[in-house]
Amino acid sequence: MSLITTDAIVLHVVPYLESSRILRLATREAGVLSVVARGARSSKKRFGSGVDLFAEGQAQIQVKPGRDLHALTAFDVTRSRVGLAADLGRFTAASALVECVMRVVHDEAAPRVYLGVAAGLDTIAEAAEGDTVALTLGVFWRLVSEVGFMPSLDRCAECQAEIPIEADARFSHVSGGVLCPLCAKMAPASRRLPAAARAVIAAWIRGDQPNVEPADCRAHQRLLREFLTQHLPDSRDLRAFGVWEQGRW
Repeated sequence: MSLITTDAIVLHVVPYLESSRILRLATREAGVLSVVARGARSSKKRFGSGVDLFAEGQAQIQVKPGRDLHALTAFDVTRSRVGLAADLGRFTAASALVECVMRVVHDEAAPRVYLGVAAGLDTIAEAAEGDTVALTLGVFWRLVSEVGFMPSLDRCAECQAEIPIEADARFSHVSGGVLCPLCAKMAPASRRLPAAARAVIAAWIRGDQPNVEPADCRAHQRLLREFLTQHLPDSRDLRAFGVWEQGRW
């Protein structure tokens, strides 16, 4: 058993017994870990309010090699992100993001992913009401790219032929990007991706914030969901993503 001190973000919280909580934490040094915070529901002496969802801080964790559940001994909150709880649009967007993080990140150090998650949650927390969906889509595509699933947007994902920037193209989730006309003929499940939509995704991945109409955002949400479903390591439904995509509240 070893004690580590690491930056951490609370991704998921569930009650445990009468006085404790089990948390999923994204950590800078150890990836995503499940920890038990004993006494977190009955006393604030050890954890304060730092074990709230989406909070970030310094965590002390007793890591038990070969075990799936570790022990959280302290959590000093540095950022609470109360803005995420103040608006359902922001809350559901953040919930969809951390759902994806818990699917693709395991108990291995991924500091760049950690920083991307922290920055993404800040972006969502500070988003104006009408900008939340577009900004969240950008956060998602950057995260997807960081974990190794960057879509091919300027070259055919199969044969690497260059796709003119001004051209509409077929997009294949299975292949991982756009297809040239010849390869598209062999991919009946591909879908049309307009040149403008392709440019928007590329801008999001670069970190830009293009102007996107609400109707187009809904189409981008659907495309992203289909892409994630194809590439995430298990076939469970993206429940939080579905709530965010539907936007019914």
